[in-house]
Amino acid sequence: MSDTAYLKAAVEGLIFVSGAGLSLAEIAAGLGEDAAQVKITLDSLIDEYAEREAGIQIQEISGRYTFTTQANIYPAIQTFLRQRKKETLSKSTLETLAIVTYKQPITLPEIEEIRSVASRAQLITLQQKKLVKTVGQKETVGKPTLYGTTKEFLRYFGLNSLDELPPPQDVKELNFDDL
Repeated sequence: MSDTAYLKAAVEGLIFVSGAGLSLAEIAAGLGEDAAQVKITLDSLIDEYAEREAGIQIQEISGRYTFTTQANIYPAIQTFLRQRKKETLSKSTLETLAIVTYKQPITLPEIEEIRSVASRAQLITLQQKKLVKTVGQKETVGKPTLYGTTKEFLRYFGLNSLDELPPPQDVKELNFDDL
């Protein structure tokens, strides 16, 4: 196996076993290689997957390289996942997540003021799914906990950063104007 072939195989293997993806620096450090050479190898692998129209691809999401499926095989994946009955987030949990996403950092009382209903259960669900986390405490009386989204949130929605979110006024499914 040539050095180039070995490096490609090693990069693929590291990304595959990582599960959550790896940054360029992590891949380079893990292989003891120069980051520039690893970047060239990653770009080559990305091109190779695209050229052979593979069902998977290497994609950079939230600063980490990970395996994802190609968009054109979405119907097959959708059928498969429907058969497995994937757990989804309830409307109230999605509303809570949207509020946290667009208003972070935000406290539970602030979320409940916007939603006009108790939201503790939804916030707990989002924390259990690792979409929301504690990011500090508000410097006010009682020092309430502040919440924000996680890197898992970015991965879940296929985003590199929160800057890729649509502006709140473009999200028509939301029925509240306070964002």
